[in-house]
Amino acid sequence: MLKKIAALLLALCMLASLAAVSAEGEPELHGVHDQSVMAGTEFDALAGVTATDADGNDLTDMIMIEAMPSLSFKNGKATPENPGDYELVYSVTDANGVTVEDYATLTVTKKTGEEVVYKAFDFSTVEVTNNHGWEAKISEPAVAAASLKNGAYVIEITNPGEGDGNIQLAKAGFAVKAADYKIKIWAKSTKPTYAHILARNEQAEGWETFGGAFNVRIAETVAPLELSFSCGGEGSAELLFNLGKITPNPDNAEDTTPEDFVVTIDKIELYEISGEEHEVALYTADFAAGEGVSVDAGDGAAASVAFAEGKANVTIDSYAGEGGGVWSVKADIALPGVQITKGEKYYYSFTMNAQNGQGGEALVESASRGWEARANFNGLGAPAGEDCVVSATFTAEADIDDPVIRLQIGNAPEGASANAIAISNVVFGKLEGDKETKKTIEAFMPFGPASANAANPAYPWQTFNGTDEDNDRGVGTIWTDNGSFFYRIDNGGTVDWHNKLICGFGGNPLTLAADSYYIIEITAKASQPVSCGVFLNPMGGWDPRVSEGMSLTEEFQTFRFATTDTFIMDMDFELLFQFGSEATSKLDEVTIEFQNVTIYQMSVL
Repeated sequence: MLKKIAALLLALCMLASLAAVSAEGEPELHGVHDQSVMAGTEFDALAGVTATDADGNDLTDMIMIEAMPSLSFKNGKATPENPGDYELVYSVTDANGVTVEDYATLTVTKKTGEEVVYKAFDFSTVEVTNNHGWEAKISEPAVAAASLKNGAYVIEITNPGEGDGNIQLAKAGFAVKAADYKIKIWAKSTKPTYAHILARNEQAEGWETFGGAFNVRIAETVAPLELSFSCGGEGSAELLFNLGKITPNPDNAEDTTPEDFVVTIDKIELYEISGEEHEVALYTADFAAGEGVSVDAGDGAAASVAFAEGKANVTIDSYAGEGGGVWSVKADIALPGVQITKGEKYYYSFTMNAQNGQGGEALVESASRGWEARANFNGLGAPAGEDCVVSATFTAEADIDDPVIRLQIGNAPEGASANAIAISNVVFGKLEGDKETKKTIEAFMPFGPASANAANPAYPWQTFNGTDEDNDRGVGTIWTDNGSFFYRIDNGGTVDWHNKLICGFGGNPLTLAADSYYIIEITAKASQPVSCGVFLNPMGGWDPRVSEGMSLTEEFQTFRFATTDTFIMDMDFELLFQFGSEATSKLDEVTIEFQNVTIYQMSVL
């Protein structure tokens, strides 16, 4: 009996001891991070790494490090001789015998020579501008001046005159045929004002128009000003953007064109739409069977899907932590029985209601192969708590046997840590007929579109805007001045590619030589704080050799980003700065100034 009592007391003591350890918690490792070092160079695996127990007592001296492949550490330092990736395991044990581990990767590069300048971009290059045939016409008594500057068409108006035609931006000789036309003028004004947009029939006797948009309001933030018109046959039009005196309501003389203001036009988009087409539905979702949408979450995010009342309800319990992105939560809308053929035209539409709002990407791609078989890339942005129709028409860029509409929604809305998203009314189909839309973008930044850019190897910079592909957001322009390079975002997009600055565009790639490592050095600031992703990506695919972040402030900072592998032959790259985000979309305007962009080469010995 006494032995049983003693055994019971011993067990109780052990349980109490374990409870005490559990109550005290676990030790913690801090500052464990990936590193890169050249072969034959000593590195300190403990640099910036500390450890504490549950009570905050320092355990840094107790940290143990192991490597695979093996490395010999002394006081946390080692000298790897062979290039490659080494997996580092950090561990620490507290006084209670509780051990925790953390992990990092050491990248050991080949031995190289000293850094030498491979390419230093010269931002003092004389700019070649193109007005695309748009000419300013200013008549008395108006006082105004128009010029191409800061990557835009800028009209400075001191006195608007007495009528709308006293200040015009005109494009003569615009060829038309039996088709529908749409004009989008992306403009802003330092003071709210009005404009008339007209398409004058140049071949008619007297004054005759194909159509007009009157009393169009120009706000202080960039937005599209639109005119749509139709033509019954071949001819020509003079396109007019009238900015002179306009008073929409004669009974309210105070509501009129102001004085002393500036109108800035980033770009003008011209659409020609001919032929006809009709929709043929290939799939209409019915969620009554409790299937049709699947959810995948990674990078620490948690999400699920359930079905009720004809809707797929995606619940995001938590978004990804640092290092996650838009891809961290995927909601796939299945398209059973659908096969997509490259070059054919398709459409889709669905209703989305996000409790806290949601931005992201809407992709039509292979369920199994992802971006390697992608038919269409689109953005999405749903306001909080409102039904939002997400739709697109597109010409397929790939053959796909297992297509899905993939919603990449892993970025949290501002101020939200979770979300509830309802998806309904899903229709996917094919467009049949001969309808054709031709779109021309007339931007006023230096060197013009890709064709001109490719012809000017000294100036390989270009922008891509979300609105260039008819997304709702993303407008920006570039220019050089006084030895610096400027990128102004006038309309921020919700996903990173909506505001993209590119070096190495189209036929003018950034070519890097084989058997070398590279360092990209950037000195830049912004008119207000803004962040972006920096990617060095091979042309023709997605395999970034640099994938970093850059947070800009109002003071110049210098950033250095290094490649960690070499290539066996010279390769063509694009250097991408992708600024779009929920935060960027809330900025009225932000201008980034690059004082220096230099690429250094370190040749392998």
